[in-house]
Amino acid sequence: MVRSAHTLFGSSLFGMATLGIATLGFLWGSPGQPGAPGKLDGEWRLLEPITYENLTVFPVVTSSEYDTGAFMTLEEGLSRGEVIVREQGAEILMRDRDGVRPAVVQNYGGPSVNQLVLINRSKRPLLLLAGELVSGGKQDRVIGKDRIVPVGAAPLPLNVFCVEHGRWSAGSQFTAATVIVHPSVREQAAVNQKQGDVWASVTSGTVATRPAAAPPPRVAQDQLAMAMETEAPTQSYAKIYGSRRVAPSVDAMVDEVQRRFRKQTAGLKGERVVGVVIAYGGEVAWSDIFASGELFEQYWSKLLRSYAVEAVARPTLREKASVEDAQEFLRQLKGREQTESEPGVYVWREINEGRLSQLELDALQPKVMTVHRLVVRRTS
Repeated sequence: MVRSAHTLFGSSLFGMATLGIATLGFLWGSPGQPGAPGKLDGEWRLLEPITYENLTVFPVVTSSEYDTGAFMTLEEGLSRGEVIVREQGAEILMRDRDGVRPAVVQNYGGPSVNQLVLINRSKRPLLLLAGELVSGGKQDRVIGKDRIVPVGAAPLPLNVFCVEHGRWSAGSQFTAATVIVHPSVREQAAVNQKQGDVWASVTSGTVATRPAAAPPPRVAQDQLAMAMETEAPTQSYAKIYGSRRVAPSVDAMVDEVQRRFRKQTAGLKGERVVGVVIAYGGEVAWSDIFASGELFEQYWSKLLRSYAVEAVARPTLREKASVEDAQEFLRQLKGREQTESEPGVYVWREINEGRLSQLELDALQPKVMTVHRLVVRRTS
């Protein structure tokens, strides 16, 4: 079996072997060759940083990428009616792919704050990202972990976290997934996985440590409190950060960073942007990297808005992060590791090293690839 310093998850070799994969090397390198796809120090490259106020974006580019066209996003699936999300215990009317033979699927058990039911009735595997927000039902929720839902899968008990603390009542069916929550909330859902911490990070804006005597954030805690009192009485994440007290600051940052991002990445030749490393002030805090430029583009506008929400709630420190610090977020972490998998579908893993956590999702079909890689500098 081929091994290298950048082999993915050594402790889970046995799991891949049982899936008939000859070598973990296929997860790294160039598409179609041993060691695919291109990643890490030798294959990813950082462009010059884009800085606006306290937010810095380092675009990550590569000349090696995978074809990810087989995957469907949650936003796409819900908008097309090919993905169904319901409260646990709801009756779901299903039809086969030809539109005939309707049947009622009854999900046993009553509604639960931390579990929904999802059905993928499309002809494509469904990609779910931690932090994606689904609106409706008895409360708005966010996805707890990255995962892939295969074609023809049985109704899936989906682990979620509530981001609307003040409502538990019948609402519309879940029809939208247009928001990814900001990094402080994503961290609590994806890494800490505690509902109380998720609620706290929604209402406080950020759980990052604020240096003594730091300049105040663009959106202070009292503004969030007023937004909840006047525009988001149920403490709905979407309403808080879409309110007139918060949204203008977020919009202004998104527009300017997007303008600079397009200018910075417009002249690329033979490379695609596949991700970003994010810093607030002088601290590199986050990264999202995908298997292809196409997949990154599908999530980019939502991700950028999430980074901007985090930025306006953090102190307006003007220090700039270094390229060397950002490069740390491209290396393979070494440390305590845990994995979860669905045979023949995906492998998810988490590696912790110091204050850094690396979460990766590998697809096993139609090709073996690391679809999404997240690294976070934990705030707790």
